[in-house]
Amino acid sequence: MNPPAGKKPARYGMVLRLRPGCLSEYKRHHVAAWPEVLAMISRCGLKNYSIYHKDDALYSYFEYWGDDFAADMKRMAADPVTQRWWAVIEPLQEPVATRAPGEWWAQMEEVFHHD
Repeated sequence: MNPPAGKKPARYGMVLRLRPGCLSEYKRHHVAAWPEVLAMISRCGLKNYSIYHKDDALYSYFEYWGDDFAADMKRMAADPVTQRWWAVIEPLQEPVATRAPGEWWAQMEEVFHHD
């Protein structure tokens, strides 16, 4: 999916906690992320996706190039391969206490951006 000329993406930053002692396993899985999961991420309009780690927190950043974020996230969540991936990864994570209802990864507020 190539971004349309002149279109700007929506940027998302999210945060999640990593369960103690799970960093090496989390990294091991992500070094060998399943190609079908990566393809679904791309089909759902997510580009420039990164996950960072510091202390016991994971921070993700991605750009959304689609037209309906909620619909694309529902499509991703309905994908059987993605569901199997999440079944492997989610036990290594725990959501932050301040997340909104229904969130796993809690959205962060962007306070600064410079191109």
